[in-house]
Amino acid sequence: MKNKTALVTGGMGGIGTAICQHLCKQGATVVASYNRGGDHEAAKAWQAEQLQQGFNIAIRYVDVADFKSCENLINAINTEFNGIDILINNAGITRDAQFSKMTPEEWQAVISINLDSMFNVTRHVINAMLERKYGRIINISSINGQKGQFGQTNYSAAKAGIHGFTKALAQEVARKGITVNTISPGYIETAMVMSVADNIREKIVAQIPVGRLGKPEEVARAVAFLAAEESGFITGSNLTINGGQYLI
Repeated sequence: MKNKTALVTGGMGGIGTAICQHLCKQGATVVASYNRGGDHEAAKAWQAEQLQQGFNIAIRYVDVADFKSCENLINAINTEFNGIDILINNAGITRDAQFSKMTPEEWQAVISINLDSMFNVTRHVINAMLERKYGRIINISSINGQKGQFGQTNYSAAKAGIHGFTKALAQEVARKGITVNTISPGYIETAMVMSVADNIREKIVAQIPVGRLGKPEEVARAVAFLAAEESGFITGSNLTINGGQYLI
């Protein structure tokens, strides 16, 4: 991946960090976008921590739910790094609630950040990829976008929508050397999952045939595989990383 520039949205979360680090190891120039409620100092602290570990990762603020903010981000990266070769649409949030109690705000926040962001970011990247006749787009979905999940109608709907987005766009750009694929992680050992009460987490693990949570690095390796130049014949696909919890 030398001489390739990768943008990872939501690059500072558990999975996002692992993706950024792994792409760096592969020789890519990596830009991690963040929101964090506008906490730029926290973002700088993350960047400094990565540098201490040997990962030189650029950071840029963006609101992925806002079309103009995404345009500004992509324009800045194009100017500084001469384009984006690899796009990882990873940004996402949860606002869990039973549907009968879910507010319009909880619904819209998840749809905007998890699904609308697919359009907002990719729309500003795709034309340059078409001109260069090369690109790798990898969209991070979820096991719950495939099987659904109690209390996550908003999240499951958004993540399911990513599959349709991926398959349609893959057909449009296939002849231009651009691949578009989806990865659907199951339960991964991130800070969010580890913060769940032990008894609940044990019940989750009991449903996973391999008998453990996934590791962020395992998702990152799959991303790097799909992002490689050698993976040009794989497009419109979904790679499940869920330890056998849901098979389709």
